[in-house]
Amino acid sequence: MKKTYIIAEIGINHNGDLDIAKRLIDIASLSGCDAVKFQKRNPDVCVPEHQKNIMRETPWGAMTYLEYKYKVEFGKEEYDEIDRYCREKDIAWSASPWDLDSLEFLNQYDLPFIKIPSAMLTNIPLIIACAQSGKKVILSTGMSTEEEIDLAVEAIRTFTEDFALLHCNSTYPAPLNELNLSTITTLKNKYNCEVGYSGHEFRIGTTVSSVYLGATIIERHITLDRTMWGTDHLSSVEPQGLIKLVKGIRELEEAFGNGVIQVTESEKPIRTKLRG
Repeated sequence: MKKTYIIAEIGINHNGDLDIAKRLIDIASLSGCDAVKFQKRNPDVCVPEHQKNIMRETPWGAMTYLEYKYKVEFGKEEYDEIDRYCREKDIAWSASPWDLDSLEFLNQYDLPFIKIPSAMLTNIPLIIACAQSGKKVILSTGMSTEEEIDLAVEAIRTFTEDFALLHCNSTYPAPLNELNLSTITTLKNKYNCEVGYSGHEFRIGTTVSSVYLGATIIERHITLDRTMWGTDHLSSVEPQGLIKLVKGIRELEEAFGNGVIQVTESEKPIRTKLRG
């Protein structure tokens, strides 16, 4: 079985605090994850005009939604430190660009992949730019129709074959009866590409099970504490949960085997004892 590539999605769960980001990197590294991932936005571009001046209560007091989005956005100084710190911890990092400005920003770093979030699956200009970046493209397919995925894959394949699709349910947290993990097989058969799973459910076992169905990339949001302020914390995995998740995936890989019927080495002395 191919070793599963496990991405710990920090996203904006750092709440604009570089020290929290580093603690989450520490946890991901300790757990044995292969990479951590952030989200990068130009708030002026990403926040719709009608939402920019809506007031919002935050841990930093009342502010407009646009001000809040800037408050939790890391810039070059922070990402330079993240880049340095991840090298120190021997873990890769990347980020999801939500606009072309953010993709241009991320292209200055030596990233192993560019991740396109489900929300941007219909943003064909962004998808094309990511496919032209020279980096592996990973695309989440949450809340998308088959026709929308067709168009996105066609756009990617115009420029690269180095891509993967992640099955995803974009509800936070995702209901178990809507996970539809069998879609992993559907995606593999239809698009003939690498397929993974981006999970937003409370459970860990369902994510581990997705590896049995053929997922070779796993992405889960992580947090220091699910009760922290912010939209993504509740559907994230806490440190102990992340350790269990990675351990469960690695144990499944070890146990999967090759499907050949045979007497194992540990069974041979038992066979001799019981059968003569």
